[in-house]
Amino acid sequence: QVQVVESGGGLVQAGGSLRLSCTASGRSFRYYEVMAWFRQAPGKEREFLAFIGWSGASTYYADSVKGRFTISRDNAKNTVYLQMSALKSEDTAVYYCATKEAAAAGYNYWGQGTQVTVSS
Repeated sequence: QVQVVESGGGLVQAGGSLRLSCTASGRSFRYYEVMAWFRQAPGKEREFLAFIGWSGASTYYADSVKGRFTISRDNAKNTVYLQMSALKSEDTAVYYCATKEAAAAGYNYWGQGTQVTVSS
C-alpha cells in the first residue's frame, strides 16, 4: 500500500516561519514523479500551492505564496518539504501533500493533512 503523511503543522504568529514535511511510503520515491502541496481553509475550496518534479529542477508556485514559500524534496528520505515564511493570518488552513505518478492523469495519493494556524 501507499501512504502519505504530513507533519510540522501548528500555531505560529504572523510574520513567523514554519516548515512542513511530507513522507511517502510503500513505493520507491522515484515512483512519485511530481509532489505538490495544497491547502484548504474552512468553507473554501482546496487551493493549489506548489509542485516539484522528481529531480527538483522543475517547480511552480501559486501567486498567493510565491516569494514566501519554498518547496523542496529529499528523495533519499522519501520526503517533500514546504518552507513557509512571512506567514499571514490568511495562510491559516489544513495543508495537504499529494503525489502524481508519471502515467496518472492527476494526483492519485493524498495525505490526511496538517493544521496550520497563524495568529496576529
